[in-house]
Amino acid sequence: MSELRPRRSALYMPGANDKALEKAKSLPTDAIIFDTEDSVAPDMKEVAREKVAAAVASGEYGHRELTIRVNSSETEWHEADLRSAAAAAPAGIVVPKINSAAEVAAVERILESAGVADHTRIWAMLETPDAIEHALEIANSSERLEVLIMGTNDLAKELRAALVPGRAPLLWGLGRCLNAARSAGKVILDGVYNDVKNPEGFAAECEQGADMGFDGKTLIHPTQVEPCNEAFSPSADEIDHSRRVIEAFEQGLAEGKGVVTVDGKMIENLHVDNARRAIAIADAIAALGD
Repeated sequence: MSELRPRRSALYMPGANDKALEKAKSLPTDAIIFDTEDSVAPDMKEVAREKVAAAVASGEYGHRELTIRVNSSETEWHEADLRSAAAAAPAGIVVPKINSAAEVAAVERILESAGVADHTRIWAMLETPDAIEHALEIANSSERLEVLIMGTNDLAKELRAALVPGRAPLLWGLGRCLNAARSAGKVILDGVYNDVKNPEGFAAECEQGADMGFDGKTLIHPTQVEPCNEAFSPSADEIDHSRRVIEAFEQGLAEGKGVVTVDGKMIENLHVDNARRAIAIADAIAALGD
């Protein structure tokens, strides 16, 4: 099981953009994905590679979990990106278009040959029909693999599906990958929301992702960070209820009661487990100091 740490928000920041790299130091995002892929033009790939490595090494991003997104194995930059990222020793290396366990193994071989640090984990993006079909084997492919990320834009493109409110065309794939992550004990992050000028739509999609069970969401704009954090954090009411569930259950055990109720509802072990997880998440968030 991965370490319980907040990954409510993971913000993509273009790796060749100095202003963006500076801005990221002050944003309350749980994780930063320094991007050398989609947001970087081909003639700036090497520059971005150097800039993101320097950003990771700078020590100027506080508690934020720092990751680097490399270019996919289909590109000429892939191996050099992996070797540079390995040397930079971020918390995670985000690898696009992972389609099989064999591809995870290939990434891991390159990283290990580059002397990757033990703490650097693989974050695999699932964004193709093959990835959805092989989600469980990918999730179980490596101990170094810690996080799965849904690449919903590319998945919709590959499926020829519409990106519509409610995401009905994608729900089966999201659910399948979520199930694979839970089966393998991995963290899984929801995909991005594209319309940065539609906060209501974004809030609805965050709520949907949280309700489904995702650990957090990937983001494309700083204005999305705070509402995302709120959506994926236990509410004050949830924390209060969780504390009362735990207290009532423990008291019931001490008194030898066979049945315990809170707010008129019977409490079982699964409710207690959920309550303890909510409290643990709230404590981890509080420890960030934001």
